[in-house]
Amino acid sequence: MSQNKWFNPQLPQMLQGAVLFSYLNAFFALIGLLSGASGIEFIILLGGLGAWGIANERRWGYYLCLVVGIVYLVVQLLFFFLYPFAFSPMLNLLFSIFLVGLLLHPISRSYQRIYFR
Repeated sequence: MSQNKWFNPQLPQMLQGAVLFSYLNAFFALIGLLSGASGIEFIILLGGLGAWGIANERRWGYYLCLVVGIVYLVVQLLFFFLYPFAFSPMLNLLFSIFLVGLLLHPISRSYQRIYFR
């Protein structure tokens, strides 16, 4: 019987960062949902589920996290172009680029292709 984990220290550093960053995004999305916001927060919460899948070396977790990261990036690009001089869209855009970059890094891609079930 395998044991489920929230964080896997045996993962490459890029995937460890993506897992932690996805959990952080899901935490802030949960705070946003509790404070009354709606919309993209539901999708970002799925990124937390994907991070759990990555920590347990599941291929579906990697792909779920990647899809959520790309959707988040597209939404942040939209906000960035709508409000180009605001600090929050700029910072969120950088964070979303960082998350997708961590997931699409060659080390992350090759590790998930070889070791994930």
